[in-house]
Amino acid sequence: MTDFQDRKRGEEAKFAMDEETAFKVAARRNRLLGEWAAGLMGLTEEETDAYKKAVVQADFEEAGDEDVIRKVLGDLTAAECDVSEADIRAKLEECSIEARRQFMSDS
Repeated sequence: MTDFQDRKRGEEAKFAMDEETAFKVAARRNRLLGEWAAGLMGLTEEETDAYKKAVVQADFEEAGDEDVIRKVLGDLTAAECDVSEADIRAKLEECSIEARRQFMSDS
């Protein structure tokens, strides 16, 4: 019985660690996307830092990536940047790959 309980605790710990890793990678991905969008909008360094945080915060509105895409698309459209939703989705995927790479090299 103890082996089963040990296995269960191990699986729960692994699940928690996987969830934490996914959260950290998503936050890093969103910061990278925010940095890219800030560059397109010509924001200052201070504005860029604040914008990256705002993009990360936008991800808490709903499950999935739609909240982040909606925020960035709205902000880029308001800044009169010629960027489509497809461009943002492609950049989000690039940022996801880069965030995973960075996370693995930091670990």
